Amino acid sequence: MLTVVAFFVALGLLIAVHEYGHYRVAVACGVKVLRFSVGFGKPLLMWRAKGSGTEFVLGLFPLGGYVRMLDEREAPVEPHERHLAFNTQPLRSRAAIVAAGPLANLLLAVLLYSLVNWGGVQEPKAVLSSPVAGSIAQSAGLAGGELVRRAAAGDEELAPMRSFEELRWVLTQGALDGQRVRLELEPAPGASLREVTLDLSTLNVRDADAQLFRKIGVFAPWTRPAIGEVMAGGAAERAGLRQGDLVRKIGQTAVVDGMQLRELIRTSVRGDQDVMQSWQVERGGQLVALEVMPDVVQEPTGAVGRINAYVGGNPEMVEVQYGPLEGLFKGADRTWEVSALTLRMMGRMLVGEASLKNLSGPLTIADYAGRSAEMGLMQYLAYLALISVSLGVLNLLPLPVLDGGHLMYYLWEGVTGKSVSDTWTEYLQRGGVAVLAVMMSIALFNDISRYLAKLLAVFA
Repeated sequence: MLTVVAFFVALGLLIAVHEYGHYRVAVACGVKVLRFSVGFGKPLLMWRAKGSGTEFVLGLFPLGGYVRMLDEREAPVEPHERHLAFNTQPLRSRAAIVAAGPLANLLLAVLLYSLVNWGGVQEPKAVLSSPVAGSIAQSAGLAGGELVRRAAAGDEELAPMRSFEELRWVLTQGALDGQRVRLELEPAPGASLREVTLDLSTLNVRDADAQLFRKIGVFAPWTRPAIGEVMAGGAAERAGLRQGDLVRKIGQTAVVDGMQLRELIRTSVRGDQDVMQSWQVERGGQLVALEVMPDVVQEPTGAVGRINAYVGGNPEMVEVQYGPLEGLFKGADRTWEVSALTLRMMGRMLVGEASLKNLSGPLTIADYAGRSAEMGLMQYLAYLALISVSLGVLNLLPLPVLDGGHLMYYLWEGVTGKSVSDTWTEYLQRGGVAVLAVMMSIALFNDISRYLAKLLAVFA
């Protein structure tokens, strides 16, 4: 239920802000707005503000919205109101009205990111877990437990890393741009700082997903190698593992953190066969020897071992909070960075350098809306900011059915002095609808594929 509510609140807010951008600038430019609608279909609510000629509507299906303006191309206009029609406005006014919707979403993202920065959010400390075997991090000499003080991608100056999420963002940018990422590390509390370089130019990045961070080797923050909740009937329960057990050794390998423990379990299979492991755990101050045989589970990347228990303790958390001006600047900077990253990913998908699996549809949006809402208000606001950026950037794409397509028409009119003919407008609109339909179909297919993969993992 929370997922549904969070999804519709997010969608309604982002659409309302987008349409309000169009509406507010249209009114400022002297255009008569006939209807402001959030949602399509049968009106659930309808009212007219006092002294306003605009009808405000809340539709049954909140999957979009529109602002209907007086326009001679849509219906006859009385001579005395012709100066209030959209199509009679100068080019700069029409362009401003169209651009206002996406820009409103981007401004909303700045505000939401700023609110998160001002309110503060609990995030994992930037302490590295054991690197994935064979990864770039392991080759660079990382062992796990190092605190990342500062980091930078490419030739940028080293910037303080207040949390693991900030570090993950730097790694994502470095990987997608094929750059080297420099890390300034504190190997142990009070130890001398040293700098390490991760050469991410060797990665062939097509998907910005968890597998990318496995290749880098910086997959998760450091956690204690503890056993959490044990599922009934699983390998952990059969072996006698209990919640709170601290794993010290598996075979002859000393276990130092939760990430290493997860990797030892995942790689415990031999082909498709399960393998018995000798574990040494600390329980109530005493060492206990156990024989554990992880279950074999098939994943897209191959067979892996699982014990059906939560593995790894909670990471050390820090509160990330900024002052009024710094929080605002950080919010604007994050909006710019996410916008640029979104455009780069779209460009890479267009030329085949990135997988179309990166496209997400309504099911994924709803899923993450619910998850972020469960985590707390600040996480939900951060998620809203991310979706608001995506909506703003998407609508600025030069597709005829989107705001960016109309801006493309106005650019042509500004250069040539002539508007696009009705015939060409119709052809371009049809092409835009087709492209958008293909994109939406791919996004929905990706959503369903992810959902089915989760189901198969649960039933395994």
